Amino acid sequence: MNKAKLSIRFFNDREVRDVWDEQNSKWWFSVLDIVAVLTDQDDYTKTRNYWKYLKAKLKKKTVKWLALLPS
Repeated sequence: MNKAKLSIRFFNDREVRDVWDEQNSKWWFSVLDIVAVLTDQDDYTKTRNYWKYLKAKLKKKTVKWLALLPS
């Protein structure tokens, strides 16, 4: 990322880290921080494990959907 601007935002009184990518004009947010807010989880390890499980599950579903799409 070129000329990144780091900041911390708050959602429901919880910190969510983000970075402004000047080159692409986009904000990037920490997935783990978002998952922690949505699951109301304070334990970093539990949040990380939940995200790991969810990501694996989503990858499997994506592969199944891609297999069903016509070529």
